[in-house]
Amino acid sequence: MLYPQAMSKLIHELSKLPGIGPKTAQRLAFHILEVPEPEVGKLAEALLEARHKIGFCSICGHLTEVSPCQLCGDTGRDQTVLCVVEEAKDVIAMERTRIFKGQYHVLGGAISPLEGIGPDDLRIKELLQRMTTGQFKEVIVATDPNVEGETTALYLGKVLHPLGFKVTRLARGLPVGGDLEYIDEITLGKALEGRTEL
Repeated sequence: MLYPQAMSKLIHELSKLPGIGPKTAQRLAFHILEVPEPEVGKLAEALLEARHKIGFCSICGHLTEVSPCQLCGDTGRDQTVLCVVEEAKDVIAMERTRIFKGQYHVLGGAISPLEGIGPDDLRIKELLQRMTTGQFKEVIVATDPNVEGETTALYLGKVLHPLGFKVTRLARGLPVGGDLEYIDEITLGKALEGRTEL
């Protein structure tokens, strides 16, 4: 055994985090052991507080401590345009552009037959319900520019067009295979401005 059992357990748990491999997990574990105990307590407290207090908005599906979320409760936002994204982190990426001022809808993923994720596994029923009860005129499909995102966009276009809504897709220029959260604000802003109808 290279490490004490508690250290091995800490490294194992840290390596479960996205983007954290065994070596990074080991570095983080050593860092945690080297900082003063009150700092470790603050980290543990922040983790538990976030897990207990943060949920999903009952309207859009974005992260929030209160429902509806701050964005859905903002009456100054455009109530006629709805931006559909895969994950809550994509809402944050879109907001960083400071260009989009409409409403959001978080699907909770993308259609991926290889992973067994179909339309019924996403918040598409909730989207259709919002479209029929709201005052929306345009839906911007802002799914990731990868195979799953394109599949999801095509499906959404197919179900939304018959309802009479203008359905647009973010303009090209976003890197294929990329994730919205990693795209710089200028590129994402230009893609939003140059969106095209599906």
